[in-house]
Amino acid sequence: METSEKTFNFRFSLTAAIPEALWDDDRFEGDEWLQEWEVAIKPGLVRAIFAHLRSFPNWEAHVRNRGLSPLDEIEVVFRRTFSAIAPGSDTTVQ
Repeated sequence: METSEKTFNFRFSLTAAIPEALWDDDRFEGDEWLQEWEVAIKPGLVRAIFAHLRSFPNWEAHVRNRGLSPLDEIEVVFRRTFSAIAPGSDTTVQ
């Protein structure tokens, strides 16, 4: 069986504009905005992506770990499997 592959990148670059005066405030948590991304935003985004991908019945979606932290990268494999028709037959070969 031959496998064809294509890579598509969907990259998010996160930034926060923090006024200098906040750094002087002892109550200010400098990485709170990253926590909001990791805890509130990113999980919902991943769920929404998988909900949409799984709505296509001939496709399968799963996460593939390439050794990078999920804080830095989540790779989604979206695979379409085809069935073949046996030569000289109307029967589908799985």
